[in-house]
Amino acid sequence: MPASLIDYRAALSSPGAAGPVCASALGRLPIAMQSLAVLLYVREAQGSYAAAGAVSASLLVGVAAGMVVQGRLLDRLGPTRPLLLLVAAYLVLVTGLVVAIEAAVALPVVLAVALLAGLTTPAIEGSSRALWSDLVPAGPRREAAYTYEAISLETFFILGPALAAVLVLMTPWPGTALVVAAAAEIVGTAWFALTRAVRRRSARIRAARSSGVRTGDGGLLGVIRRPGLQTVALASLGFGLVVGTAEVGVLAAAAFAGAPAAGGVLLSGWSVVSVLAGVLYGLRPWPRSLHLRFPALLGGFALLVTTMGLVSPIGSLALLAVVMMLAGALITPQVTAHSLGVEQTAPTDSATEAFNWVVTAAVLGVSAGQSLAGVSVELLGPAGYAVGGALGTVVAGLLWLRRHGVARATTPVPAGART
Repeated sequence: MPASLIDYRAALSSPGAAGPVCASALGRLPIAMQSLAVLLYVREAQGSYAAAGAVSASLLVGVAAGMVVQGRLLDRLGPTRPLLLLVAAYLVLVTGLVVAIEAAVALPVVLAVALLAGLTTPAIEGSSRALWSDLVPAGPRREAAYTYEAISLETFFILGPALAAVLVLMTPWPGTALVVAAAAEIVGTAWFALTRAVRRRSARIRAARSSGVRTGDGGLLGVIRRPGLQTVALASLGFGLVVGTAEVGVLAAAAFAGAPAAGGVLLSGWSVVSVLAGVLYGLRPWPRSLHLRFPALLGGFALLVTTMGLVSPIGSLALLAVVMMLAGALITPQVTAHSLGVEQTAPTDSATEAFNWVVTAAVLGVSAGQSLAGVSVELLGPAGYAVGGALGTVVAGLLWLRRHGVARATTPVPAGART
């Protein structure tokens, strides 16, 4: 069911929504800022891109693993207490990371501290998304709320890296960006955890557990064992793969055309178009059936990115920009579909864990896509990143074969779980 502009306004102005919305905006700002801040910090402090890349990668691995573990804990214990404990642990470890970088300790030690800092980085993305099921009723307003979540994340991906670069290059100390990112993470998460709506949700989860109600899926893999959610995670993985290849490929194409600085401009415009298109798409989503959106949107996105790669050797940035903006219009609609897919395929009491699995899949896809693009561009030139787009079409084909699993998925609420 499409969401109107009235639904967006109604969702964001729902009773109890203002505090969590503002707090989560601050707490999620560092989502794309922290890793680049660490990379630039280590590069400036130690003069090595290899060491900087290794430390940044170690941090991202910790973040990806921590999202899944934290998601399960937050679903079972409620968000408030675990998030406050994570804030304390993260404060200690990110301080340790700064000290390790400044003291130029051995690289393995810095890698270990970065990994632990990533593991304890508070993952409030899933909790913020899951909270909307308490704040707004199912239907257009909730879909508008999930679209807002996708749009806000896309906005943070625009602002975060740019802010990190400015703080590193324009301030006397290269660690400024990391400290600012950590401060936003700590203050935003603590504020979010202490809002009335989040505390109310935590109390309800604790009451359900104390009454003997079983919450969440058991086992090592938890909720990701559900075939429908596996399909949503596969869609997120494919999306991340294509995005990662495009990000590296566009920079290579701009350098090939003799205007390296244009790469950053194109990527920023790409994200802006994504945000605007996401709002319009929410008014009239297509395809209407959610299980068909995954293969259709990823397939169209992958084909356009493949076309971007094929036109890059021409050296015309204007032509590349036209195709790129068309592709950018399909970014936020996919992220929104992933969020709606979580609601359709995962039980309500595992929403945070499920959403964090989907975000983790995207992070892994981006990392793989960037690595693949780096190798393919080295071997094939600026057209090389078309390989990533082609692989995205393969993933879209797999999603088409698995589409009925999402269509049949249900989210039954365990007996006694309603309050």
